Amino acid sequence: MYLIEWGFWRMAIESEAARKAYVAEMTPAENRAMRDFYEGDLEEEVHFRKVSENPRARGPVYSFNENFLEMRCGGSEEKRGIITLMTLGSLGPMTYSWLNITLGSIYINATQPEFLSVFSVLFSTYMILLGGATYYIYAKYGFSLSRLEMLTSRHLLIRFNRKTQQVHLHRPGYCGGIVTFPWKTTGSTAIDPEDDSLSMGMRLGLVWHPSRTGLPHMEMTLLGKQGQGGSELRDEWEFIRRYMEEGPHAVPRPRLSTQLPSPIQAFSAQFEGLGRFFRKSSWLFKVALLFVWPAFVIIGTGHWLSLLLCWRPRWPKVIREAGLPGKPVPPVTTLSDYPPAIQARLLANADRWQLKPGKRPAKKPRKPRRSKAQAKPAAPNEDCV
Repeated sequence: MYLIEWGFWRMAIESEAARKAYVAEMTPAENRAMRDFYEGDLEEEVHFRKVSENPRARGPVYSFNENFLEMRCGGSEEKRGIITLMTLGSLGPMTYSWLNITLGSIYINATQPEFLSVFSVLFSTYMILLGGATYYIYAKYGFSLSRLEMLTSRHLLIRFNRKTQQVHLHRPGYCGGIVTFPWKTTGSTAIDPEDDSLSMGMRLGLVWHPSRTGLPHMEMTLLGKQGQGGSELRDEWEFIRRYMEEGPHAVPRPRLSTQLPSPIQAFSAQFEGLGRFFRKSSWLFKVALLFVWPAFVIIGTGHWLSLLLCWRPRWPKVIREAGLPGKPVPPVTTLSDYPPAIQARLLANADRWQLKPGKRPAKKPRKPRRSKAQAKPAAPNEDCV
């Protein structure tokens, strides 16, 4: 499911009217927080120093060799299958009933003249128009939602090419398309030990800020599986960092996953990030899970159907050959790589990502609050009267 990537890209190319409506609903505090980012913050958060002593790839990893490391992206993979079930569950029975009634009435009119009448012809015409109108509405408004997990690329991919020192993102066009960035422009959400407590249920996030890429918009992707707390995300970032900085010999070789539509991947995705929580939970909670196992089976089946109804993503030739002897280095993505209409939208929203100059000012220490007894003025001394 590519809902997060789709929503982030739509925000980057948002129209002026939609943006004004969005800003109007924000509180003053939210508006200040969105713009409260300094150049110094970015310098502190984008670095390539060692952050962990235990580099580890949590997967899925699809390729690992001397030239490149390829992993799965996607912000809500564990929820994949819900849209597929909704789409197939509604369109499937409706299509069967519509074809059965429409083709049946046409067949009777064509083979049994005694049943042919003005009413039967009008009924057949009505059914054809009704089905056509229904599928037209779906194609115009519903297909954009269905293709977030059906009839699209099976996975979002990220490729780290250590020979060219580049990072490539493979996404459908409606999620931003295929882009290429220099490795040294990559920022990570997993560099501060203080954030370890926030990693429960989160994925490793990589960001590319416009001040580093030269583009007018922010790029973001979420890697691999959900974290289970602790330093898992920092371990995964350290694995990527060491691979790109030092080479494949500096990290343990990861277990490779298949890009085929495996039912094991479909059912196991629902339990990402729950292993540690499940082990530490009470026996009552574990018993309660036994009562909801049909829901896991249904969602897992939908996830597998989603994988079956998608195709394996394929990189452009220049990226597939990048790093090989005598082959060209893929060009870095620039604004001119987008269509003119998209360029205008991206530029119109460029102020979203502007940084304040300098470093964040130090917070002023708060004055200690006085209690009511301290704030109450002292009573006059009767002996002094």
